[in-house]
Amino acid sequence: MMKPNILIVTIFTLVLISCSQTGRTKLGFDYAKQELDSALHNSSEKLILVDTVIKTQETAVKYAETILFEIYGQKNIEKQKPYEIYKIDEYWIIGGTLPKGMRGGTFLIIINSKNGEIIKLTHGK
Repeated sequence: MMKPNILIVTIFTLVLISCSQTGRTKLGFDYAKQELDSALHNSSEKLILVDTVIKTQETAVKYAETILFEIYGQKNIEKQKPYEIYKIDEYWIIGGTLPKGMRGGTFLIIINSKNGEIIKLTHGK
C-alpha cells in the first residue's frame, strides 16, 4: 500500500521542484521523447486533431517565410515580393517574383495545408 503513495509524493515533488525553478511546469525531455516515439510508431493514433493546419493565405505565408528566411535570408526572400500564392486542392504553392527585365531565380515552396508538410522547396539561381 505504501508504494503508490511514494510514487505520488515523488511525482508531486518533481513538479514542485520544476515549478520553483522556472515558474512553469515542464514535462521534460523523456516525456517529449515518449510522445515522439508514439507519434512515429502508432499509426492507429490520430496525430492531428484538426482537418486543416494551414487554413489561410496569411498563415501559409508566415509559415513559408519562417523557413525561407532561415535558409535563404530574410533580405533575399523579401526582395521577391509580391509573392505568387495559390491554393490548389490541399496544397499551398508560394513562389517569389522578380521585377520585369531582372534576371535571377526565385524560391518555390509547396506546403500541404492538412499537416504543414513541405512537399517541395527550391530556389533558382
